[in-house]
Amino acid sequence: MKPLLPPITVNGVTIAAERIAAEAQNHPAPKGKPGHAWHAAARAMALRELMLQAARARGITPAPTEVAPGQVETDDESLIRQLLEAAVTPQPLDDTALRALYEAHPERYRAPTLYEAAHILIPAKPGDLVARAQAKDQARALLAELFNRPDRFADLARSCSACSSRDAGGVLGQLSSGDTVPEFEAALETLEEGQIGVEPVESRFGFHIVRLDARARGAVLPFESVLPRLRAAEEKAAWLRAARSFCEELIAGAEVTGVTLEAA
Repeated sequence: MKPLLPPITVNGVTIAAERIAAEAQNHPAPKGKPGHAWHAAARAMALRELMLQAARARGITPAPTEVAPGQVETDDESLIRQLLEAAVTPQPLDDTALRALYEAHPERYRAPTLYEAAHILIPAKPGDLVARAQAKDQARALLAELFNRPDRFADLARSCSACSSRDAGGVLGQLSSGDTVPEFEAALETLEEGQIGVEPVESRFGFHIVRLDARARGAVLPFESVLPRLRAAEEKAAWLRAARSFCEELIAGAEVTGVTLEAA
């Protein structure tokens, strides 16, 4: 009988199915499709084996270091780290190249935007489909009332909102980018000052009726102030590109069966 899953080998070394099954616990998969986790784990284990073989071929020996208080690398982790340190050489970056990146998209480098906003929260637990449908209907009914009487926002917040801001008529005070859940902030970005959103905003807390009272765009930051952050991000990106290229070279020269490797 043909096995359900083919054996995984890397340059003649077989990776035990038990090891792949254990690794699969670290790889999420769509509901009802456990095979996705298995194949992701098989690819990870095959690439790991390939890197370990490359490390040993270079004569690298384990030299575990402490990576966090009380947490020391395994021998395999040590071999892979040392291999990457020796083999991966990112392209150097200079301030001229970084300035060119900055000047191509200066709007990406802004101080946080400030908002003044208010909301009415109709609560519903995540996953409770009945409660969420009821909350959405209630929020839409309140919105219909507000379209005719926007001056009633504070009164409706005091009587209907599940947020502590109800005591202030729903007013949340000054908010900065990142202070709220992403769905709420995205809604604020679509509104004009003084406008109430035409649809309830869904989040893990329930449904929000959102009003934007004021917005202050963050100014574009000067190059000098973003240079450390920009350099760190680009150095990481350059290292990842170089690591991917190195892994592609390893894969191209290897004989792997049972799984298709990519330099992820």
